[in-house]
Amino acid sequence: MKEGRNIECWRNKIFWSIWISYAAYYLCRVNMSVALPGIMKEFDVSKTTMGVVLSAFFATYAAGQFINGQIGDKFGGRTMISMGILTSAVLNLIFGFTNGFLGSMILVWALNGVFQSMGWSSSVKTVANWFPLSMRTKRAGMLGTSYQFGSAASWALSGFVVGMFGWRWAFFIPAIVCAVIGMNWLIFGKNAPEEAGFSPVEEHEKKNKNGKITLNGKISKDEHLGFKFTLLRVLTKKRIWAAALALCGLNVIRYGFMDWAPTYLFEVQKAAISTAAYKALIIPLAGILGALFAAYAAEKFFAKRKAPIATIMLFLLAIACWVFPRVPHGDWMLSLFVMACIGFLTYGPHVLIVTAMPMDFGSRKAAASATGFIDGWGYIGAALTGVGTGWLVDTFGWNAAFYFWILGAVGAGIVMSVLWAYNIGEVKGKYH
Repeated sequence: MKEGRNIECWRNKIFWSIWISYAAYYLCRVNMSVALPGIMKEFDVSKTTMGVVLSAFFATYAAGQFINGQIGDKFGGRTMISMGILTSAVLNLIFGFTNGFLGSMILVWALNGVFQSMGWSSSVKTVANWFPLSMRTKRAGMLGTSYQFGSAASWALSGFVVGMFGWRWAFFIPAIVCAVIGMNWLIFGKNAPEEAGFSPVEEHEKKNKNGKITLNGKISKDEHLGFKFTLLRVLTKKRIWAAALALCGLNVIRYGFMDWAPTYLFEVQKAAISTAAYKALIIPLAGILGALFAAYAAEKFFAKRKAPIATIMLFLLAIACWVFPRVPHGDWMLSLFVMACIGFLTYGPHVLIVTAMPMDFGSRKAAASATGFIDGWGYIGAALTGVGTGWLVDTFGWNAAFYFWILGAVGAGIVMSVLWAYNIGEVKGKYH
């Protein structure tokens, strides 16, 4: 019984350490959306130009996900997560001194994308290492709330410091916070139960199925099965490709709102930039509820099948996005309600596609690789919406941007519906 209690204690400690660490990643990433109006005003640059800066981040993030997913399965979360967040903190400090020089902004923010891409796939990998299959859907929903909380915290913190000290401090203060959190994970993190003296997670799963919580004490090393295994596991699975393409469409609308919502509220609804940032908080805050609901609904109503609830929420998201620009500009209550619906319906399917599905489809031995592949395609969609949204707004106005985002949600829903009948019970093999 003592060992059973110990493993549960370790699981909780590792999980919440990862949760806090990945939430912190967003402090050095979403802060850009709050800084945008100040940068554009001070240096007289267009939305299209700043869209290029955003897309530089997303392009390198996408490429980094494909590569770092594979590397994460080999080196583990302790090294990858800490290296990513600490370097991102340094780059945020540097960005505050770029002074509107476009080449410098693109270079620094593109490098930030590379190191930011080290965080998520390794976080999913570590959770898959520590938690057996029967516990992962619930933990996936909980882990997904980390980046929603991080987005909300980033908007709140950046909105406050920009209002008080100017846009540069939206990069300085988050960098300091991330450096402290990154050092904590570097010192105390563990990649897998084997590193803490416990048996592999497959043994835990067997015990759980038999109704026992004690472990047999058999310890083995957390082995990397080789790049051939992880590559084949990712590239030959049609369901992984389907999840990847769905996320590509979903991130068009997700990052459309994440990066441009404060600017829309500032320009169209005439809110102060600090106020706009606070109002936009409703999106990730409602997203936390959406993530928890989606994980619960998948278990409760669809026998742990993630695709049905994701499909339903994606089509409802397209409808909510169509409604939002039609809300009268003076009706703040209705506007906040629709933004809350958008957050709820965005992050529910997002958590399932980028957290639970990679664990299901990739197995724990290739969880980082599957996550990196799926999330990499997601950030191809984000790259499209960065410069694409800026160009559409500059050229045709905000309505064109909203139609672009709606197409992303509809496309994601159509692709996700292909996996409607897929059941995790079909997983075969030694590792899961």
